[in-house]
Amino acid sequence: MPINILMPALSPTMEVGNLAKWLVKEGDTVSAGDVIAEIETDKATMEVEAVDEGTVAKIVVPEGTADVPVNDVIAVLAGEDEDAAEAAATAKPKSQSPHPEVPPKAASKDEGVQKGGAASPFEAPLRSAPQDEAASGVAKAARKANGGGRVFASPLARRLAAENKLDLAALSGTGPHGRIVKSDIELALKSGVGKAAPGAPMVAPSMSDQQVMALYEEGSYEVVPHDSMRKIIARRLVEAKQTIPHFYLTMDCRIDKLLALRADINAAAPEVDGKPVWKVSVNDMVIKALAMALMAVPDANVSWTEGGMLKHSRADVGVAVSIPGGLITPVVRHAETKTLSAIANEMKDLAARARNKRLKPEEYQGGATAVSNLGMFGVKDFAAVINPPHATILAVGAGEQRPIVENGAIVPATIMSVTLSTDHRAVDGALGAELLGAFKRLIEAPAGMLA
Repeated sequence: MPINILMPALSPTMEVGNLAKWLVKEGDTVSAGDVIAEIETDKATMEVEAVDEGTVAKIVVPEGTADVPVNDVIAVLAGEDEDAAEAAATAKPKSQSPHPEVPPKAASKDEGVQKGGAASPFEAPLRSAPQDEAASGVAKAARKANGGGRVFASPLARRLAAENKLDLAALSGTGPHGRIVKSDIELALKSGVGKAAPGAPMVAPSMSDQQVMALYEEGSYEVVPHDSMRKIIARRLVEAKQTIPHFYLTMDCRIDKLLALRADINAAAPEVDGKPVWKVSVNDMVIKALAMALMAVPDANVSWTEGGMLKHSRADVGVAVSIPGGLITPVVRHAETKTLSAIANEMKDLAARARNKRLKPEEYQGGATAVSNLGMFGVKDFAAVINPPHATILAVGAGEQRPIVENGAIVPATIMSVTLSTDHRAVDGALGAELLGAFKRLIEAPAGMLA
C-alpha cells in the first residue's frame, strides 16, 4: 500500500515547519535512510530521511512552502510492485493545503485601515477570545466600563484569575468604577464565564494591526512580515514575562586578573598549520565560572515545575548567540567539568552551526541557566529575560576602566557589571545573591577555575 511521508516533529515544541528543499523528485527510487528533504524550523535546518524504501509517487507539498503543520502528508511513496500513479492518487494533505509564504502587500486605505478588514500582514494580537456569546457580552461590558483599554482589577483578583486561567478582559467588575474584585472572580468560577482559550496567553488588549497602521501616513512605512523564528521568539518572551516573576541582582566584578590569565592561556596554545588550537574569550571564562558557581550553590541549580523543583546534578549552561532574524541558545553540557580551552572550541563550533541553522534540537534545548553577553557592543549593563525552563540568566556587560578605592588610594581597575535575572518561584533573593557572589569570587580569582 502507498506510504505517506509526514512532516516530522523535529522538536517537542514544533508545530509547523518550512519545506525548504526536496532532494528527490517524483519517480526517484529511495531506500530507508536516504536523505530526501530539508526542513526549516524556527531554530535550524534539518535533513529528513526516508523510513521505507519505494518510489516517490507524488510530492504533495512543493519546496519553498512555509508553515506546514506537523504530521501533514508531504509526499507519497509507492511500495514494491505498486503502481506509482495509483499511489499518487491517494495523496491528500492531512489539513488544509499548505501555502507558499508570499510577502503580503501593505494594507491600502480601501482594504485595510479604513475598512478594518482582515487583510493584515501581521498575526492577530495575542489575546484570549471569549468562548461563548455570554462571555463575549460580558467582555464588551468590561471593556466599555474601562474605556475600551486597560482592565482594572485588584491584585488579589489578578492572582486568582491567573491561578484559575481566567481572562480578566472577559469579566465585568462590581467594584468602584468597574474594578474587578475577588467576588467577581468567584462568580466567574461558578458560572464558567471567562475561561481563557486553551494554550492562549492572557494579555491586556492591544491595538489591532489596522489601528497601528492608521497612525502613520500611507507610504511612509514598509510592512516586513514576521518569519517563524520572530513569531516564536515573541510568543515565548511574552509567556516568560507573564508567567515568571523576575527579579534582578547586579554586581561589579574586577577582571584584571581574569584578563591576565586569559592572555597567558592563549599564549600557551599550540599551533597547527599556523593557527592556535584554541582562543579563549572572556565569555568562555564567564560560562565556566557560572557553571562552577551553580555547583557550589546547588539550590540555585534548579528548574521550576508546578509539580516540584528539578534539582540538576550538573551545570548545563546555555549561551545566547545572535543569528539573522533572532537568537538561539546552544547549551554547553557539563560545563563545570570542561577546561576553558574545551569550552572555547565547543562554543566556536556551536556558534558557527547556529548561524547556519545546523544545530540539532538536543544542542539548544534544556539547560539549567544561560549567559547573555552584550559587552562586545559596549553595553555597560542590562537585564535579560529568563528562557524557560531555566531559573536564572546572567547578563554580562562590557569590561571598562573605572577608578576604584584600594587601600585608601584611587587606582584604575577593569570592571565588568553583571546582572542575574532569577525566577523568584525557584531562586529567592538571598539564594540568588549567594550564587552571584560565588560567580564573582571565581571571576576575580580565576585561577580557581583551573583547579
